[in-house]
Amino acid sequence: MSDKTPYKALILCTGNSARSVIGEYLLRMKGKGRFEAYSAGAKPSGTVNPLALWVLQEKYAIDASGARSKSWDEFKDVKFDFVITVCDNARESCPVWPGQPVIAHWGSPDPAAAEGTEEQRKWVFVQVASQIARRIDLLCALPDRELKAMALERIAAQTPYKA
Repeated sequence: MSDKTPYKALILCTGNSARSVIGEYLLRMKGKGRFEAYSAGAKPSGTVNPLALWVLQEKYAIDASGARSKSWDEFKDVKFDFVITVCDNARESCPVWPGQPVIAHWGSPDPAAAEGTEEQRKWVFVQVASQIARRIDLLCALPDRELKAMALERIAAQTPYKA
């Protein structure tokens, strides 16, 4: 854990019922205090998919029973260091965030749309959660100097040079 202020990260999806919630809780756990993680949706479903809660508990020993589906409007005035979209719809409709955060897109299939038996749907949730977990592992493996450099590059790319 860093002794510095944690990086603020927002993970976005359309419904905020599965992928973004999985990402939020995995980043909280794997980030070990380096990241303050949140999730939200463009059009929140109002409920968290029970299989998202199941996969977090079963595969990662994370109790996400306090998770809730919420709108990204709730965070419109928060300065984030990172904004990560996990579905194409959220990527396309992602609003502009204050403070010029680093924007990343980690597209994953929607496990909530999976059909079949409960076991088949659980398998899809495990696959998607594993994909998100690998990406979070890579983000968490970056040293602070690289995370700061990413943010500085983002700011420099958006700030016109004045001589």
